Amino acid sequence: MQLITVAGSPSVGKTSVILRVVDLLRRDGLKVGVVKLDALSTSDDERYAGHGIPVAVGLAGGLCPDHYFVSNVADCLAWGLRQGFDLLISESAGLCNRCSPHINGVLAVCVVDALAGVQTPKKIGPMLRLADLVVITKGDIVSQVEREVFAYQVRLANPGARALFCNGITGQGATALAAQCRQAPPTPTLEGSRLRFPMPAAVCPYCVGETAIGETHQRGNVKKMRFADRAESP
Repeated sequence: MQLITVAGSPSVGKTSVILRVVDLLRRDGLKVGVVKLDALSTSDDERYAGHGIPVAVGLAGGLCPDHYFVSNVADCLAWGLRQGFDLLISESAGLCNRCSPHINGVLAVCVVDALAGVQTPKKIGPMLRLADLVVITKGDIVSQVEREVFAYQVRLANPGARALFCNGITGQGATALAAQCRQAPPTPTLEGSRLRFPMPAAVCPYCVGETAIGETHQRGNVKKMRFADRAESP
C-alpha cells in the first residue's frame, strides 16, 4: 500500500482536491481510502462517504492536531492495510504554518491557496518547504501574472518540490497530481520511520490546561519577546 500525506492551512481546498484525485485513481482500478484528521469537528467524512470513499475520522480536540497525527499515523496505516487499500491518503487538519506532518519516504503534498497573497509561500515552514509536491488551488480566480509570481515564490521556498495548479471544483490539473500519486513509494510499515522535521515545541503549563496569565504561571519551554525600549538585564 502507498501512503500519502496531504497538509495545508484551513480552507485551502484540500478535500476538494483529494476527491478529484481519488476519482481518477479509482478509474484505474485502485482501491483508495482516506483518513481525515481535524481539530474540533469535521463534515468532510460525509463528502468522502457521498463519493463512496472509505474514510476514518480522528479529532484532536484539545491536542495539537500535528502531534495527534504523529501519535496515530501508524494506526491509520494498519487500518488501511486491513482494508486492503492500494493507496491511503491522510488529510491533516488545517494546520498552522509551522507544522510539519511529513514523513521520510512517504509522498508529502502541501496545498496552498493562490488567494493568500504572493508572500505566503515564504511564511510557511516545513509543511511547504519539505513537501514533495505543492498544489496551488484557486489559481483560476487570480490573473496569469499573479499565478506565475505565486508559483515562483513557491519554487523559491522549496526548490526541490514540483508545483502544480489544481482546481478542486472543475478538476483541472487533477490528472497530473493523480499521476504523481501513482508513483508514490510503497509504505509497508512506519516502524522506525522519522518525521522530516521536528514538531513545534510544546512543553509548557498551557499545553496541559493552564489558563491563568502571568509570569508566575509560565514554566518550562517559554519564549519571551524582546522590546527595544526595555533594557535587558545582564
